[in-house]
This record gives sequence, structure tokens and C-alpha cells, in this order.
Amino acid sequence: MSQLDTSLIVPPFGEVDVFTESDRLFVKAFILLPPPQVEGAQTGLAIDGSNSMLPLYGANVPPLFRRPESNVVQPVARMMAEYLAKFDADGNTTVIHWACGIGDSLEIIGDMNAEQARSFKFAEPKSPGKGTRLLPAVRYFADEKFRHAPWGIYVFLTDGIIEDLEQVKEYTLKVGRELAEEKRGFIKFVLIGLGTAIDEDQMIELDDLDYGDLKIPNGDAVDLWDHTTAAEMTSLDQIFKECVSSQTIVLPSAQIIDSTGSPVQPIGDRSFADGLPALVEFWTAPEATSFTLILPDGTSFTQPLK
Repeated sequence: MSQLDTSLIVPPFGEVDVFTESDRLFVKAFILLPPPQVEGAQTGLAIDGSNSMLPLYGANVPPLFRRPESNVVQPVARMMAEYLAKFDADGNTTVIHWACGIGDSLEIIGDMNAEQARSFKFAEPKSPGKGTRLLPAVRYFADEKFRHAPWGIYVFLTDGIIEDLEQVKEYTLKVGRELAEEKRGFIKFVLIGLGTAIDEDQMIELDDLDYGDLKIPNGDAVDLWDHTTAAEMTSLDQIFKECVSSQTIVLPSAQIIDSTGSPVQPIGDRSFADGLPALVEFWTAPEATSFTLILPDGTSFTQPLK
């Protein structure tokens, strides 16, 4: 199976994989629409507060000469906090700074709704960190703040190297086992790189963490981390890319046809007319060069396959 280059992906698709057989093509595509509101869903945004982030806040510019554009963290944080608040069951997302003090302290910014997030003044932390340790922020959301949440997604912004990567991996495996044993609700962590000094190899290492044969209750493999960079994001819906499965219905109905005009063949007995899942899997003709998603209102999106 080969993954299409991201430059070929047409929104609202987030990832498209294609496998060729002698007489047909197998297609697997993520649709970047947020899943329906989940009862009890909790969200959080954690912003790197280490010293290396200060230039991104414009903190290296004397106060008299600071301009709004000097703070490149603020527009990103505002958009993400607003987006997460809208999905949160109580309409408020929790925002914190992490990697403060000696690098392992948190500064709680607070809970905010979408309207508050849209105009909030995101500034550097009171005590910028001398290190960048992620685990305290992960544990804050997963164990302290939202331990009993039935569903949670927590986004972490960072600009550089994570110093406690091995401890984060060890803790993640522990959480994964608890999830597989149904001792906690669904949980997802999303790591987003900001700026030009990020260590994407570390992000990939977390994203590709091996959980063995652990599975969540719906049968999908345990996979707690996703990663991207702010520069690569074309839609905030990408935050939810790995929170979905073929059982997650994002629209009540839809139609998918290939470039020949023929309906594609969904895997199993599913019909897209009965519900469009966030992860679509289907067979189509070997000569197909694209497929088109048609929504109930007639809006369509055509995704090239080659």
C-alpha cells in the first residue's frame, strides 16, 4: 500500500492510501471532519513555556517596540483553543503552559470558551523553563484533571527537543494498557511543532510507538499519539485525524463514485448512503484515476489517485 504525497491531498481528505491488485484498487482515506459531539468529551491545550519559545512570543523585542505580529504563538493558540472549546462537552477547553521553571513545572492559564479564546492575550509564562520536559503536562491532563473523562483529546505545542522522551513513552504505554483493559476512557495526545527548530524525529518516534497487540474496545489498535507541524496544517480538523475509525460516522449519508462515474464498493456490508465514516475503505476499478465524495447537499470533492 502506498500513501499519496500530501501535495496531492484535497481537503477534506487528510491521508489517502492506495493498494493495487490485478483487477481493482483498494483505497483507504481519512475524512477530516470532526467526529460528532461526544458526551463528556474533554479537551486541553498545552503550550511550551521553555526559554526557547520566548522569541516566538516576541519577548526578545523591547516592550515599547512590540507589535502584535511579533507574537506568532498567539494566533496559533487562539485558533486551537477556540476550536477545542467548541468540541468540549462543557464548552470550555483547559489551557496551560508546560516546561516552566526548571523545565518540569506547569502554569495553569485556565479554562476558556470559544469566545474568550478568540481574543485572549497569550503571552509568555511568568517563569520560562530552563528545560523542556513533557511528561508533567501529559500527566496533568490524563491523570490529574481528566482522569475519569470518557473521551479526551489534548494538544501540545512545542518548538524544540523533548528532554524526557523515554519517560513519556513509558507512561504512554501504561496509559495504553489501561485503555485496552477498559480502565479509562478513550484518550488522544497530539503533538504540534511550532517554528523551525523542532525535532520531528522525536515526534515521529512518539507517533510510531509500538503498543504490541493492544486494542481499544472497538477493535482498533491502541495509538495514543499523533503529530504534525503548524506549517503543514491546512485544517484544524487534522487534530482529529487519528481519533476516528471506520465506526466513527461524521455525516448521515454520502456517495462516493470513481472517475468512471461508477459507485465504489465499500468494504464489508457498509453503504455510505447509511452513514459516512471518518475512515472510508473501498474497492474501485483499476483504471480509476480519482474518486469523488458527494455530500447530501450536492457539494463534491474529487481526490486524485495517481
